[in-house]
Amino acid sequence: MFSVSQDFAPPFKLISPFFILGSLFYLFATIFLFFFSAENISLLDPKVLAFVHLFLLGFVMMTIFGAMAQLVPVVLEVGHFWVELFYAIWPLLGIGTALMVVGFLNSAALLPYGGVIVLIAMMIFVMEIFLTIKKVAKFNLVITSILISNIFLFFGIIFGLVMALGYAGTIEVDVNALLRSHVFLVIGGYIIITLMGLSIVLLPMFGLSHGFSKKPLEIAMSMMSIAVVLVVTSSFIDFTILEYLGYTLAILSLLIYFYLVQTIYRTRARKEIDIYAMSLMFSYFSMLVSLIFGISYLAIGYEPLLLSAGWLIFFGFFGFAVTGHVYKIVPFLVWFERFAPLVGKQKVPMLADMLPPKSSSAQFLFCAIGVIVVCVAILLQNDTLIKAGASFLVFGAVALIRSVMYMINYKLN
Repeated sequence: MFSVSQDFAPPFKLISPFFILGSLFYLFATIFLFFFSAENISLLDPKVLAFVHLFLLGFVMMTIFGAMAQLVPVVLEVGHFWVELFYAIWPLLGIGTALMVVGFLNSAALLPYGGVIVLIAMMIFVMEIFLTIKKVAKFNLVITSILISNIFLFFGIIFGLVMALGYAGTIEVDVNALLRSHVFLVIGGYIIITLMGLSIVLLPMFGLSHGFSKKPLEIAMSMMSIAVVLVVTSSFIDFTILEYLGYTLAILSLLIYFYLVQTIYRTRARKEIDIYAMSLMFSYFSMLVSLIFGISYLAIGYEPLLLSAGWLIFFGFFGFAVTGHVYKIVPFLVWFERFAPLVGKQKVPMLADMLPPKSSSAQFLFCAIGVIVVCVAILLQNDTLIKAGASFLVFGAVALIRSVMYMINYKLN
């Protein structure tokens, strides 16, 4: 298990806006689902593109950036190169996301503006992380994962901006050819490799696991990295074998990663099943079902299988992985800043005391039901079920916002 030091942690007031905005964007994404028609969903539908960017940029990336602002210096045991830059990242990312969503829905001319603002936010993040990593004397597996994922993010946002310019008609570019590269660079290259790298820190830390081999993670990260490179290369040279080899490696990478997660779970000393454990169980279950759907799509070509696989990866795997860690990270950060100085002087709360049991349980239950119902709706192309699933998800999103605000504002009675 990697050592974790709090000596270099930034102030919580810098990080809290990321979690607050992220939970709000999660709510907006659930409301957005009411405007979909299950029979007419396609991957290049402007509504789908708007929804994907709303969820990934507004919720997933916003929350990950907030967590990374805290975890990068803690794991690397060096201070941020320029921590105040994070005060600029969340408003830029929020504004850029909003402009891109409106651009996809109503005015393509706004896409370049939103894309540039998102690009600036992400470039600030990437450059700050690179300059922070430069201060590290010795690399380990986690640092390597952060470095690799941010390199992929750098190219992913460049491709995204080029696509936004092409979509708006500003430049001539084959948007379809770049789409695979953009998706794989951001999702496979950044989000998944970041989750893999942080898992080796957070899962053992929160579960008190030790004595497991980190070799599966090395293999999984290497295979995912190669998969991303192959898929990106296939976008430019139109070589189908490379594309499918990349997909195969990506699937194998996720299966090896799942094996590592199982190993960490089996070796944990903390056996209770709390909201964090339940969220991760649902997250990894969604990932496995998504892989099954993805393989089935490659075999039979039924597009709703691919759409369902994407849905489960987004709202099932990413959604519950992120919300589950929010329930651990936010209380820990609040406790460290607000109550750690009081240890030995007065009674301080346990981390479990800082979780709102009713709203966190409601969030898990409503969101889990919503994810399953929407998945079935996509498979059956049923509009009524999509609305029903969206209703559950909206209630879950409201509960998430309530939980986040409760944890951030927690005080002793």
